[in-house]
Amino acid sequence: MSIYRNRRVSLATRHAKELAIARPLRVLGLETIVPADLDTDALGTFSGEIPRDGAPRDVCLRKARLGMAVTGLRLGIASEGSFGPHPFVPFVPAGHEIMTFVDDERGLIVTESMWAKWTNYNHVEVSGFDELVEWLPKVRFPSHALMVWPKSNRAAVEKGIETHNALKTAVERAALASSDGIAWVATDMRAHVNPSRMSTIRRLAFRLARRLATPCPRCGTPGWGRTDFVTGLPCEMCGTSTEQIKAEVFTCVACDCRDERPRSDGLVRTPAQNCPYCNP
Repeated sequence: MSIYRNRRVSLATRHAKELAIARPLRVLGLETIVPADLDTDALGTFSGEIPRDGAPRDVCLRKARLGMAVTGLRLGIASEGSFGPHPFVPFVPAGHEIMTFVDDERGLIVTESMWAKWTNYNHVEVSGFDELVEWLPKVRFPSHALMVWPKSNRAAVEKGIETHNALKTAVERAALASSDGIAWVATDMRAHVNPSRMSTIRRLAFRLARRLATPCPRCGTPGWGRTDFVTGLPCEMCGTSTEQIKAEVFTCVACDCRDERPRSDGLVRTPAQNCPYCNP
């Protein structure tokens, strides 16, 4: 039985992330409490009018503690997302989601992360609505919302645009207000208006829940799981060590228990295309 059964946990969000996170936490017996009117945007916004102060992992922890302070609960959870170029695949956009669970009763902080397999993250500069015709299907509009602002004034952003008429009006308004006549149109990456991101958050929440349900084999503390990787997978042709993952590292959040295991997919050698010797 889960040690968190019949407990309440604070979820710091103003963008309906409970729709993705509450169900995975119920597997542990946790009831999710969302603080009313919690201004998580104060920690940074995707539109950039409020810069994020610090690394995503640090901001995620501060967000979780913000919700705990408001609710008075000693259990808290929050997530934080970052979007940009994929770190491993050139010219492909990617999303990196982080989720942190805080247990002040046991002095535990458990963090999981995930690279999004599917994201519509994108942006474009236009002078008129007609220039968006080919771009809109690529970003899955209107099922995924957009943001628009004058290129010369990022603070004048309009968010959560979900209809063609609203988008046309926003682009015309932004272009007119911009000193160079250019409107900046970008995907709105807030979870409640971006189904692709919400799906990633749900998968990450299940992963975190599984980890919280797994005790350390040595001390029994919840949160045992994969926390790092070891590179050096040899080339299938010449045997040279590469930057590909060779092993997975599992650790405890409370004690120094550590277990290094071979890749879970069973791969023991990597194709020559990944070798710095065979494919310099």
